[in-house]
Amino acid sequence: MRIDGLNSEMQAMRLEATNTTPAPTGQKVGADFGDMLTKAINNVNGLQKTSGDLQMRFDRGDENVSLSDVMIARNKSSVAFDATIQVRNKLVEAYKELMNMPV
Repeated sequence: MRIDGLNSEMQAMRLEATNTTPAPTGQKVGADFGDMLTKAINNVNGLQKTSGDLQMRFDRGDENVSLSDVMIARNKSSVAFDATIQVRNKLVEAYKELMNMPV
C-alpha cells in the first residue's frame, strides 16, 4: 500500500472541483457538491473497510499481509476520517453562522 494514494485522490478531487465552468443562471454546473461529498464519504468508508480487512487477515496469520501494510492502511483511513470530520465541523459552523445572520 502507498501513502501517496490518498494525496493523489485529494488532488484529483481538487482538480475536479476547480475544472467546472460557470453556467448561466438556472443551469446545473459540472460538479455537484452533494455528489462530491457522497464520493468523499464513500471513499472514507472504503478506506476503513480495507483497513479492517487487512487487520483481520493479519490477525488470522495471512502471510501476504505485513504489519506495515496494516499500519499504513489504518493511518490512511484515520487521516481520511479526521479530514471528513473537519469538513463536517466547518459546514456546521458555516450553517450556524448563516442562521444567526439578521435578515
